[in-house]
Amino acid sequence: MAEWQRFAKLLRSCSKYSLLDQGKQIHAAVEKMGFGLDLIINNDLIDMYGKCSRSDMACVVFDKMLERNVVSWTALMGGYLQQGNAKASLSLFYRIGSSEVRPNEFTFSTNLKACGFLGIPENGMQLHVLCLKTGFEDIPVVGNSIIDMYSKCRRIEEAAQMFDIMPYRNLISWNAIIAAYTHEGHGSKSLLLFQRMQEQGEIPDEYTLGSTLKACSGLGALQEGIQIHASLITRGFPISVQTIIASALVDLYVKCRRLPEARQVFNQIERKNVISWTAIIVGYAQEGSLQEAMDLFRQFRETGIRVDGFVLSSIMSICADFALVEQGKQVHSYTIKIPSGLDTSVSNSVVDMYLKCGLTEEAERYFEEMPVKNVVSWTVMITGYGKHGYGKNAIHLFNKMQSQNIVPDEVTYLAVLSACSHTGLIEESWEHFSGLLNDPRIKPKVEHYACMVDLLGRAGCLKEAKNLIENMPLEPTAGIWQTLLGACRVHRDLEIGSEVGGILLRVDGDNPVNYVMISNIYAEAGEWRECERVREVMKVKGLKKEAGRSWIEIDKEVHFFYGGDESHPLTERIREVLKKMERKMKEEMGYGYGVKFALHDVEEESKEESLRVHSEKLAIGLGLVCGGLEKGGEVIRVFKNLRVCGDCHEFIKGLSKVLKKVFVVRDANRFHRFENGVCSCGNYW
Repeated sequence: MAEWQRFAKLLRSCSKYSLLDQGKQIHAAVEKMGFGLDLIINNDLIDMYGKCSRSDMACVVFDKMLERNVVSWTALMGGYLQQGNAKASLSLFYRIGSSEVRPNEFTFSTNLKACGFLGIPENGMQLHVLCLKTGFEDIPVVGNSIIDMYSKCRRIEEAAQMFDIMPYRNLISWNAIIAAYTHEGHGSKSLLLFQRMQEQGEIPDEYTLGSTLKACSGLGALQEGIQIHASLITRGFPISVQTIIASALVDLYVKCRRLPEARQVFNQIERKNVISWTAIIVGYAQEGSLQEAMDLFRQFRETGIRVDGFVLSSIMSICADFALVEQGKQVHSYTIKIPSGLDTSVSNSVVDMYLKCGLTEEAERYFEEMPVKNVVSWTVMITGYGKHGYGKNAIHLFNKMQSQNIVPDEVTYLAVLSACSHTGLIEESWEHFSGLLNDPRIKPKVEHYACMVDLLGRAGCLKEAKNLIENMPLEPTAGIWQTLLGACRVHRDLEIGSEVGGILLRVDGDNPVNYVMISNIYAEAGEWRECERVREVMKVKGLKKEAGRSWIEIDKEVHFFYGGDESHPLTERIREVLKKMERKMKEEMGYGYGVKFALHDVEEESKEESLRVHSEKLAIGLGLVCGGLEKGGEVIRVFKNLRVCGDCHEFIKGLSKVLKKVFVVRDANRFHRFENGVCSCGNYW
């Protein structure tokens, strides 16, 4: 073997295994032996430096070359792309046009990938036209890159057209189009293509399976996912070492609420990655197993795997959703110690966590300290103000955001409209709604109209609200009719309520919430026959309302309660303290149960007992038992997954007055701050 051939072989090994130091030594030997001008050796040097992420050194070799061919140019382009410098690759591609060298299929493929990396479809389309004119479009490596480019540029139709006209497809072609549909949220199309490729004799690899399992996750297609899992087991597919596939399976089972299966797959993985850890942690959290979720997060940190911004945001979201104040603070402290904690997405999650835990001052302080804010940052803060009933603060922030040249998106408009609605700011709400309608960048959605319906409903303008729904340029959803129905209940308008209820059952007849809302309207109007009729229909259909549950965090431990719950070890003491508080409230302020909130066909004593064991009262009772009766003690914070009921709302108002204590309750709609017998929501929520 000639000396230069040995050098070429060694350089290719360095490229393959990214051996930069050895590559540099070979480069020095090449120069010393007089091969510094050899075209093949120089091409191998460019490729080696590019693969070792040293495109600067590759460029030095390229610039010194007296003779270059298409491999020289393409290797340097590939090096730039490897380092994420897609613009440099495209710039070099335009330079090749003024040289005598003509690009080949790999040159086109590399730069199509660069266009996809940048997400600029116009550049990619220009390259596509050039491929078409030069005949390279029909070559599989180029066709596949065109599909991938359009996919990365969110042009799924163009990607599909390219796939359909390809004269020859290989596994990479199928993977590209399946991944494209999965990425765009068209999971059903991905599954159809997955089936079609197998019918045509193509055997899926780990990338195909990964994309298809993601499609199943997005669709909640458990059975299809189980079939793929079974197929993998039957084929002897090494799931334990195929981290991508195993992680996708964990995510699928978590999304489909099959935690035991998710944990079983997770335990099999030999080298767990960030995705699998995040999926299983989130899985335990969404099932309410918060201690297990936090223990897994601790184990994950101990593995030494780099904790990225996505993981931190996910963990912070768990703390926010379940209002885990102490754990949230601990995770916040941890984010300060690692580089990814500086990500804006993580900072946004920290602000969101403090707001959802009811700590507005901490959220404000951290928001002001953020070095970089994006539209999400401002939107999170505006949303938080709205939930806490600080409408004017939300509007001020919305205006300040625009003065700093941050352009609001549709979610920001929704946040400010919701804040106006919660605070009854009618004029300001119409002003911002008009601004939305006149913003050419944003297409208003039903949710924006729902905010206006909510505002009108709160003000008692029920006919105007109904008229707005009927005349808006969008198809009304069940949600917007529910908003109006809720207003009808508050204002005891049985006529419009009955009409809206009928519409709601026609458009969303399998949702138990609708039947409960309608029956409650009839019950409060004393129309018991109609109330029972609606409840009977619900019963015949086998519909059950989601169980209300409340929770409270005491000494870093979360305690959950359901209505009538007797499972807590301190149940007797909780009941005793609640009865004691009732007597105290009755003596000092004449409190009596709001029995209108209970069923009509039971005795008064039973009604009172059923109201006494509502989940939010039990959670407050535990807070009182565990030191909450002390004067000047901390604020008692309780959280509920549904809307707080009317009787509990009155009870907590009275309790705050007789105990001279602040209670903060976060329900599904908003925050309620009870202090001295008054609630921040103004008795409308």
